[in-house]
This record gives sequence, structure tokens and C-alpha cells, in this order.
Amino acid sequence: MIRVRRSAVIDAPIERVWAVLRDFNSHTAWHPAVGPSEIEHGEPPDQVGCVRTFTLKDGNHIREQLLALSDRDHVSTYCILDASLPMRNYVATVQLKRVTDGDRTFWHWESTFEVPRGREREFEQLVGGNVYEAGFTGLAAYLRRDGRTLSHPHAVEAQRVVDSQGIVATSFGGPEVLQLRRVDAPAPKSGEVRLRQTAIGVNYIDVYVRTGLYRMIDPPAAIGMEAAGVVLESDASGFSPGDRVAYACTPPGAYVTVRTLPAAQLVPLPDYVSDETAAALMLKGMTAECLLHRTHRVKPGDVVLVHAAAGGVGLFLCQWARALGARVVGTVSSEAKAELARANGCERPIVTRSYSFAEQTKQFTGGRGADVIYDGLGREAAQENLAALAMRGHWVSYGHTTGALPPMNLSEKSGSFSQPVLFHYTAEFLHQIAGHVFAAVRDGILRPDVRHRYPLAAAADAHRDLEARRTSGQIVLLA
Repeated sequence: MIRVRRSAVIDAPIERVWAVLRDFNSHTAWHPAVGPSEIEHGEPPDQVGCVRTFTLKDGNHIREQLLALSDRDHVSTYCILDASLPMRNYVATVQLKRVTDGDRTFWHWESTFEVPRGREREFEQLVGGNVYEAGFTGLAAYLRRDGRTLSHPHAVEAQRVVDSQGIVATSFGGPEVLQLRRVDAPAPKSGEVRLRQTAIGVNYIDVYVRTGLYRMIDPPAAIGMEAAGVVLESDASGFSPGDRVAYACTPPGAYVTVRTLPAAQLVPLPDYVSDETAAALMLKGMTAECLLHRTHRVKPGDVVLVHAAAGGVGLFLCQWARALGARVVGTVSSEAKAELARANGCERPIVTRSYSFAEQTKQFTGGRGADVIYDGLGREAAQENLAALAMRGHWVSYGHTTGALPPMNLSEKSGSFSQPVLFHYTAEFLHQIAGHVFAAVRDGILRPDVRHRYPLAAAADAHRDLEARRTSGQIVLLA
């Protein structure tokens, strides 16, 4: 019996590495020795018991079966069922561990097997070098490209036949209703493209859809509003297989591995915007653009009050408003989030969990109040918002995490009130808005910071953490 062990440190977060490796058919995209590969009988590529059949670049054929998969421990085990190579009783285990000194991943790959007598040294070098060490190098290179280009020309073609998986809300309710299911990704019709998605943004609107507060789906149905990926097939001018694209649009359905969409909803990605950045940027960044440049045009010297200033949209609002010359006040729920907001342009973070902020806002402004309030909180903050608003101020309500706003009377402040909907703007100005956002990233005005990554299968955990205020910055699911 031969035992082969190899280990490496991959310069990528464990969630990103695991999101690739837990897909039992992903090796066709990143391993330099692997040719065409498919999962038999159309089964999901992370279903225990599924079988992959593939051809090596040297012409050998192999069938392998997934024996075990643990998202908690980041471990998978598989075996060879049949092979043209003279290997018997081959069982391998892949295990990942988080490296504490930096956002890196320790990857251990180990196997045991039998070969004809006298060929032990040959196969130890073959498996250890040509399979494991080459795999480490191949995956590291794939992740450095952030999935923007697939390793081999055949990879796009091979993925056309892969069934899409998605996170489906089986009913309206809590995070537990989110289940991983097989979903349809039909061939593109005229004016459509089919994408292999690599990174998916998580937003609070997804919670509203999941709970049924926003009746935008009929369960069971996939949820999610934004994602980035690569074009697999196109029946639309302007897009070709291999193009990197992103979107933020209705209807929901972004929490999937493969999706077919109208080309009119897509924007091409510049080289300086990675897939993860795009997934974290599209909906939140375009929301910030519309709030600061269209709903209320912020001017130098304006006092801007940003709620949830350490959240995904909040950080972009702080960064961009500060760059426009505004003075930014922001509410946060902890001292750690206050430090994060301050580092991103919030001059006066207010730590509160009781929605008490008006007095401190007025102290900061010498009693005048905020010229504009960007409010994603809703009902629980309503009275404090009114008190914090400057005379002739503008209250912009773009979300309501604490419930819908009650009827309000702003006449005592001669105030104005807006309830903008991003998709009403992008319906006409999508490329203009997205281009402005990408330019802000290029110029260092917006600094996306993906602080939380989850495998697609762990979407329910992402929702739990988001609702419990355990997150800050941007959140992505890795497909």
C-alpha cells in the first residue's frame, strides 16, 4: 500500500478555496492535467455519491466517486472506481485549514492506493507531483485570476452541460427556508446570455424577499439580486463566451451557479474589477451612486447622516460623501464598527443600538441637524430622524430593516422626503451609473472590502449573520 501526502499554503481565504474544491467537477477549470469532465446522470457536483468521469491530458480515463463532504470541517473524500491506470483501492482526502497569520489557506491532500510491484516509486511521483503539486499550483493561479478566465479553452464548453444549483426559498420565513436545490438555467434565447456565476452579492433586500416582506417571488424560488461571472453562451450582440460580466437587477434569482439573463441587464467588467469586487459592488455601489448623485446631490459642506455606516451600502456612502466634501455622521452598533466607519470617511460615528442619535447629530452640527439623512432603518428610527433633520433637510428612505415607516409630517422642518428605488434608475441609466461606480473604484474613491465570504451552500448562515448584525462591509457567496 502506497501513501502519498502533500501540503501547500494557498494565498486565498479558506471560503474561496473551499467554494471551488467542494464542487467535485471544478477540476476541469483549474487542474492542468485534467481534460473534459462531467458528473454522471446530471447529479449535483457536491452530492455525496456522485460520480465524475474525466480524461487526463495524457489520454488516460478515470471515474471517481465523492464519498464524503463536510462544509463545517472543509474536508472531502473520494475514491477511484475505474481507471485506465493500474491503480487499485485508491482513496483520497482533501482537507483545508485556516492560516492564522493572514487570509490564507492550508491545503492537505493525502491518498492511499496499490500499484503493480516495482512501480511504487513511479506512481508516488506521478500522484504527488503531477496530480497534487500541479493541482496546488493550478488552483492558486486560477484564484489569482479570481475565476475571470477558465484554465482551458474546453472549460467553457464543458460547463454548458452542467446543471445549475441554487439556493431556493422553499417558503417565506427565516434563514432555515433557504435550501440548496437543482434549478433550471435554460439555453439563451434571442437577446439573452447564459452565465457561469463565480461570486454573488448578499444584500438586505434578499432578507425582505426571503421573509415575504417584498413579494417578489412565489416559493419555491431562488433569491438574490446581484452576481458576477463569465459568459458561457450568448445569443445577444455585444457579449461572447468568456466575457466577464456582472449585474444587479430584478427579478430575484442570483443565488445560483448558472443563470440565463437578458443581455440588457448585464455590464461588462473592466480588468481592474475582480469578480468578488463586482458582486460586492453592483447593487450597493449603484445604490450609493443614485443616493449621492441623483436622489440628493451632495455638495461640499453638506452634513450627511448615514445609518448602518459600517454596512455594505453605508461604507460606500461614507467614502463617496467624504470625497464630495461632505461632513459625515453615521450610526453603528459597536465600537469596532465605529472604527471601521471612521476609517472610511465617517467623521462622527455614533454607537447606538437603541436608535438614539438625534442629540449627538445636533451637537456635531451646532444644533442645525443633518442636511440629508440616508435611512435604511425605517420605523424604529423615524422619530429620531425627524429630530435630527435640519430645517429644509432631505430625508431619503431607501430601506426599512426595522419595519415600514409610519405616516410622517415633515412640515415642522419644511423637509422633503424621498423613497428611491434603484431599479427605476438603472432601467434607463444602467451603463452610466455602473460606469460612474467603476470609475470611482479606479480612482480610489470607493474601496470595496469583502469582509465576509460564504460558500453558496451556506447562504442561510450568511443571512443569520446579516440579521444579527454580525457582519460589516460587503458579503459574498462563492459559487
